[in-house]
Amino acid sequence: MSSNEPLQRAARPPRKPRSDGERSRATILREAARLATVEGIGGLSIGRLADAVGMSKSGLFAHFGSKEELQLATVDLAGELFTEHVLSAGDDAHSARERLSALTEGYLRYVSEETFPGGCFFASVLAEVDMRPGPVRDAMIGALTGWLGLLESTIREAQADGAIAKREDPAQLAFELEALLYFSNQQYVVLRSSEPIERARRAIQGRIAAATAPR
Repeated sequence: MSSNEPLQRAARPPRKPRSDGERSRATILREAARLATVEGIGGLSIGRLADAVGMSKSGLFAHFGSKEELQLATVDLAGELFTEHVLSAGDDAHSARERLSALTEGYLRYVSEETFPGGCFFASVLAEVDMRPGPVRDAMIGALTGWLGLLESTIREAQADGAIAKREDPAQLAFELEALLYFSNQQYVVLRSSEPIERARRAIQGRIAAATAPR
């Protein structure tokens, strides 16, 4: 997920083997994303991250020239992981309706498998930067807009297939599904229990079933 086009799915080219420098950068960014969900992205600095990964400040500065550059790169890495864990869950779906269910299920697994210790990276960081204008907030708003847009476009496609009833407002249904996903994430982080995940799963399945067009 880039900050410019956060959730646009495109044909993914075969991955090239990473150089040592690229692997080192990826390792750094994974730790940065992990810390951001626990300590906040605002506290993510070259010095703090250098301590966490056991590097010198100068070594880490060679990868990132500023705190903001580090933060934006962390957002991009979190987007790649979101694609891997959530968006790719819909790749094998045979219909738009199946893809909608797969995307929501992918998100619930992404949370319950603790991809990040502080829950969904984007939910965590957006809550922190929502009142702080700047490139990081812009990237986070772009990610949220892209995710909601993907849910909505999938619903519209399912309507075109005749699987979702025409009476449904795609934007409203996408909002309701996201509300359930968001709250399940918040509750899971607090309780560390599977209960909110299971409740959200049942609620989502019920809402999609209610939106399904009669055959």
